[in-house]
Amino acid sequence: MNKILEVLMKIVFLVCACISIAAVIMICVFMFASGVPAIQEIGPIKFLFGTVWKPSQGIFGIGPMIIGSIYVTAGAMIIGVPIGLLTAVFLARYCPKSLYAVIKPMINLMAGIPSIIYGFFGMVLIVPVIQNTFGTFGKGILAASILLGMMILPTIINTAEASINAVPESYYEGALALGATKERSIFKTVIPAAKSGVMSGIILGMGRAIGETMAVVMVCGNQPIIPDSILSGARTMTSNIVLEMAYASGLHRDALIATAVVLFVFILIINLSFTLINRRKES
Repeated sequence: MNKILEVLMKIVFLVCACISIAAVIMICVFMFASGVPAIQEIGPIKFLFGTVWKPSQGIFGIGPMIIGSIYVTAGAMIIGVPIGLLTAVFLARYCPKSLYAVIKPMINLMAGIPSIIYGFFGMVLIVPVIQNTFGTFGKGILAASILLGMMILPTIINTAEASINAVPESYYEGALALGATKERSIFKTVIPAAKSGVMSGIILGMGRAIGETMAVVMVCGNQPIIPDSILSGARTMTSNIVLEMAYASGLHRDALIATAVVLFVFILIINLSFTLINRRKES
């Protein structure tokens, strides 16, 4: 009976894995089948490096959207990664149990808040503060970066904390025995030992930042231009898709799907780059 159950569960696991793989393949086939021909028709150089996006005139240059996505994602990582990593260290090594019981559920709650709620928060708090501080429109790269920096915190904190806790205690105790301070033992011994998990959290956070849509739409300004400062309005690739897909048709629709292809390849390159970096460091 046990052998039959074991074989049955193997089949169930295999079917679930095949369904997941098939879903990814179908998504890729759909995107590339519609997007690649559009890129060829428009012209790869004009599409990727063009600075003008005017679908009504048949001009499809997503250069401003690519730059806007890079700026917003980079700003979110600059804000979110240090805060997330330090918070993970605090929870893993410094936080009292009574305080941990309060902070940890709050962090988990942040992960479950819908992005539209974050967008409203950014509109009513972050944007007005930027308006009053800098005397600008308020909606732009800075507002989007701050908001996304907050949104990626749960991902980075939870992953980094789990990785830090998974490091054998002997590493930490050995560093202390050699005369290192508590802080030096953590940052020079424990965190390097947990770097694989920490980097995974950073990659996941970056994926969340570059793929976020609704919250960014509400605070980024949505201007298809190349931004000249962090206070300028911008439009990301995801925002471009969601803003125009509802009424797009023909080549315009295919160009938006091609934008999704570029976004997919962009995320793939990021993941592969971090994987190669980790392998070189481990070797």
